[in-house]
Amino acid sequence: MNDNFTEEITPLLIEWRRTLHQNPELGFMEYYTTYRIGKELEKLGFIIHVGVDALESASRMGVPDEPLLTEQENKALHWGVEESWMEKMRGGNTGVVAIWDAEKNGEHIGFRFDIDALPIKETDAKDHFPSNHGFRSQEDGVMHACGHDGHTAIGLGLAHFIAQYNDSLTGRYTLIFQPAEEGGRGAKAITDKGWLDEVDQFYTGHIGINPYPVGTIAATTRGFLASTKLNAHFKGVASHAGMKPEEGKNALLAAATAATQLYAIPRHSGGPTRINVGKMSAGSGRNIIPEASYLEIETRGETKEINRYVLEEAKRTLHAAAMMHDVEVMIDFVGETEEIECDDSLITTITEACQSSNYVTEVLPFAKVSGSEDASFMTNTVQNNGGKATYMLFGTELPYGHHHPAFDYQETVISVAVDAYIHILKGGMSHE
Repeated sequence: MNDNFTEEITPLLIEWRRTLHQNPELGFMEYYTTYRIGKELEKLGFIIHVGVDALESASRMGVPDEPLLTEQENKALHWGVEESWMEKMRGGNTGVVAIWDAEKNGEHIGFRFDIDALPIKETDAKDHFPSNHGFRSQEDGVMHACGHDGHTAIGLGLAHFIAQYNDSLTGRYTLIFQPAEEGGRGAKAITDKGWLDEVDQFYTGHIGINPYPVGTIAATTRGFLASTKLNAHFKGVASHAGMKPEEGKNALLAAATAATQLYAIPRHSGGPTRINVGKMSAGSGRNIIPEASYLEIETRGETKEINRYVLEEAKRTLHAAAMMHDVEVMIDFVGETEEIECDDSLITTITEACQSSNYVTEVLPFAKVSGSEDASFMTNTVQNNGGKATYMLFGTELPYGHHHPAFDYQETVISVAVDAYIHILKGGMSHE
């Protein structure tokens, strides 16, 4: 077996990352991204499932409105996506699941890589690496500001290894390129399709989050929170603010009342909780009583039960604010995650496997994190069916944090992650 595989494929990893970075797409609109991934996997000989064949369409959450989907579909067709591929993806059914069977008895190992970008305008500052190396986002207001371009490149690198070393492999491999991770919207749709039901070991992870040196990885993580994402629409009555203010029902005030009072939800003694109002819009003019307003909200808790407490209190607060101002409120649920508890037994597996890596310099047993991850649906399904699962971190310097317009990472971390996964696979390889 060629121990230089990672070194040899690194130029391709960088090329894939930069191409994807230039062409970012938001969740459930990753048509071009899905196509590029699928064509590469098809060329390698994987059995691929795309779009409606890869996910349970009815389980998607927070699907964009039809005009946005149509606009992105037309753009992707212009970028070269074949019509036959688009037919499987139309309406926001994106993502790829790739299957490889080595046709020798062994474990079923699954990997997940998220592929979506964020609604952020990327900086054009000269000291921003993508800007001064010619691969800044070409989509105004859309950016890979969380490293998913690198995650996708990692998955493709691992796929190349599997295809090249099939003769030494045993068991089955499922590679999941998941849409709409941002906002906790896509993983459940993949999970509900059944891809994780028979997986024995499941690995996923993230570039960065904690700013470790390149070469340092964490075998497990602790601290991801269960979360619910919701949108609240207040509907009031418009009226002239000077002549007939008493006839108006002010939706803006209802939203403002809700926004401030949501932060007054008592903490929970059972564990950490979070609440955030991330967006508010309302009104049409200074002399008009606002008839409509809109909030984007998220709740979080250490467990599903604690998050449910925050969620129920949030719903009660929203309804109370609406009642106070005599307006209506509609609540849409647009995303969800569960907590993650990694299998500590995989710490030894990963640490021992990476001892011979020329790229991994240190394996931390765990990293403390916060935030939320919809890969939780996948890890929990694997564990509930008797398998083992973990969420890893791959260290890199972070000049700016995730979801920042100047976010970037050291590209060498992509090779580190590929090599770590390769060495995990090597631990279960045939050595005949």
